[in-house]
Amino acid sequence: MSPKRIVLIQGHPDATRPHLCHALAASYTAGAEEAGHLVRCIKVAELDFPLLRSQQAWEGSALPADLEQAQADIRWAEHIVLFFPVWLGDMPALLKGFLEQVARPDFAFEQEAGQATFTKKGLKNRSARVVVTMGMPALIYRWYFRAHSVKSLQRNILGIVGIAPVHETLVGMVDDFKPADGSRWLAKLRRLGQRAQ
Repeated sequence: MSPKRIVLIQGHPDATRPHLCHALAASYTAGAEEAGHLVRCIKVAELDFPLLRSQQAWEGSALPADLEQAQADIRWAEHIVLFFPVWLGDMPALLKGFLEQVARPDFAFEQEAGQATFTKKGLKNRSARVVVTMGMPALIYRWYFRAHSVKSLQRNILGIVGIAPVHETLVGMVDDFKPADGSRWLAKLRRLGQRAQ
């Protein structure tokens, strides 16, 4: 397998201490680098940017300086891996705000007559994996709640800008993890990194 360009988006909003999302991302990175893949990491919690409050701001305001490198890394990547915990049934607001900021016209979409053209996707030829941690059992989240936040991310954000295919890794019952559980998931993420999946 030829080396792939991979960007990891660490979407855990707490940068004050390590969490399972950070350990999973580190394990994925280790596996990817062992296999010769090129890896860059975007740590959303360490970036400074405001929330967008209008369509006019999304279409016409300047991209915050802290996000210029993030856009460059996403443009560089062939494969994108997003990590985040489920908070109140969805991705944390900080990650959603980051995605809204970076998915601007002339980056995520082409523009015609000054307006985004959603049929002209700007991030085609990229695959993705979404790695999500949660307190509930992953099967309950997948089958009872229908993994709604992950499906929304796949369909309404990643899919609409051209990123496909998108695979998911759901890590449940994290509050009850035993050492063997953590080791098993870290090994799984390392293997995914080795395969750039």
